Amino acid sequence: MSIFQSIWRTRKHHLDRMTLRELVIAYFQYPAIQAYILLLVLSGYLAMYWSQPLGRQQIILLTIAALLAIVVYPLVWYTLHRFVLHGRFLYKSPRTAALWKRIHFDHHQDPHDLRVLFGALHTTLPTIAVVTLPIGALIGGHAGAAMALATGLATTLFYEFCHCTQHLRYAPRNSFLRRIKRLHLLHHFHNEHGNFGITNYFWDRLIGTYYDTSRELPHSETVFNLGYADDENIRYPWVAQLSHNND
Repeated sequence: MSIFQSIWRTRKHHLDRMTLRELVIAYFQYPAIQAYILLLVLSGYLAMYWSQPLGRQQIILLTIAALLAIVVYPLVWYTLHRFVLHGRFLYKSPRTAALWKRIHFDHHQDPHDLRVLFGALHTTLPTIAVVTLPIGALIGGHAGAAMALATGLATTLFYEFCHCTQHLRYAPRNSFLRRIKRLHLLHHFHNEHGNFGITNYFWDRLIGTYYDTSRELPHSETVFNLGYADDENIRYPWVAQLSHNND
């Protein structure tokens, strides 16, 4: 176990009590972030290596592969966030209850706990690969696949950092960051049935799950437990048992 893994296992990180500087340090110490950066460098290198000789046509193909990855990413995130992470089928099986608890339930229970804000590496990496590699390969073969993967990893790093700042005790100066923070906090503290984007709310607007102010939707009683309460945690006790064991 590295010193950074040890720090993350033994130290609590509460975003509502951290400064931006403390977040930046913690962000780059997190093992999953380090893995994304390492793989980003590797896949970027392979994209260039497999593109040799790097001519005009290769540059165009790599650019298209990267742009398509950027366009598809928000739709994939919206779909997973709305229908999988906010779906109820994962906690109904003892085989997937722990997965659901780790990747989303714990985050809604305590949105300021940085340890459960980052996506779990064993779920995020396969998702990024499955989404980006086929797109890139269709456009530019091995080089295109590597470029699309690199783009997906870079986008994930951006999403993760923005997500962190959205829960940080910090008022962004940038208008874009202020806006996405306000929209995301509405999702966490007012009504979880809308604003499924993190940095991009195009699909929320298109599909009809976007809301700009708390007046547009009633306050949700399940905003912190995602519906896992009352009879649900009695019928499907595995998440409750895991939560009790972690106390």
